[in-house]
Amino acid sequence: MKKLLLFLLMLCLSTGGVFAFEDIFVEERPPQSEQVITPQVQNEPEVIFNWADLTKNERIELANSYRDVIFSDSSKIYLTKDEFKKEFEKYKKDKNFKYHYMLANNGVTEDEDAKYSPFYYKKNTLIIYAIQYRDDIHHSLYYTAFGKLYYADITSENYPKFPYYSMQYDKKGNLKSALYFASKDIQYMYDSKKEFQGVWYKSQMFDLDGKQISTREGW
Repeated sequence: MKKLLLFLLMLCLSTGGVFAFEDIFVEERPPQSEQVITPQVQNEPEVIFNWADLTKNERIELANSYRDVIFSDSSKIYLTKDEFKKEFEKYKKDKNFKYHYMLANNGVTEDEDAKYSPFYYKKNTLIIYAIQYRDDIHHSLYYTAFGKLYYADITSENYPKFPYYSMQYDKKGNLKSALYFASKDIQYMYDSKKEFQGVWYKSQMFDLDGKQISTREGW
């Protein structure tokens, strides 16, 4: 269950909230979010969720097909630690952390420069705040209250148009989770070892047997 919560760090905001981190949870790290910031996309093609109608072999084949897309050799967001370090060197410290912390803690979700999201411990102490800059929508950055990079989400080039996929890394460049967004309502989740964790349909997650295994709030 703890592992599942870690992966959710990328979706809540993607459910029509702020920007597009794909699901931000924290448990061992702070009560992470299920919050993410996703720009609104017009004329999203309808995707039917027919998971229960498929055979198990068909579910496995579908889950594997999305896994192969996310972790393909051509993926530009599946980074090694060295690649992560190089790409995120400039994000290691939020130089304006006092100002951004103040905005997030006071409920400001966006301004002319960026969009923001707060993550609280026991609902009253802000321990993580997230930023997605308007001129850099493919990086979503999660900082501690002192402006140190804690987590980072990267989205594929076609974001915010569906389908797209995203990956979440910790501050050392360790991959923590990956999500394939078939639509706003449907996300396929994988762990750092490329193993399928389940498919989210709105507030419910289902496994390869078609059984519901988890729920989430805030949908």
